[in-house]
Amino acid sequence: QVQLVESGGGMVQHGGSLRLSCAASGRTFSSYGMGWFRQAPGKEREFVAGLGRITTNYSDSVKGRFTISRDNAKNTVYLQMNSLKPEDTAVYYCAARLIYFSDYVTLKSSEYHYWGQGTQVTVSS
Repeated sequence: QVQLVESGGGMVQHGGSLRLSCAASGRTFSSYGMGWFRQAPGKEREFVAGLGRITTNYSDSVKGRFTISRDNAKNTVYLQMNSLKPEDTAVYYCAARLIYFSDYVTLKSSEYHYWGQGTQVTVSS
């Protein structure tokens, strides 16, 4: 069982930056693939970024602006968001799935087993 707690959301102007953090409980954090998803009002939840043991994957809408990383010593995954746009406004969710020694990154929310409560990101124009 893994519990995930996101932090770092807030309000920022167009072009600004934010760094989201997701702290995970448990002693086997390195065995989990991590993902960030977001959901805007009236829209479906969508994949933003994912990280296996090494491999990363990004949605086309954030590629080149967002960076996902992890610190296994701190049981934490980060999402650095630069050049933010109003269309990035959403609730951002951290998710985890057991991968053991795999490096596969999935974009499908249904394949993640654990979810955080979400953190609001609002980008003003």
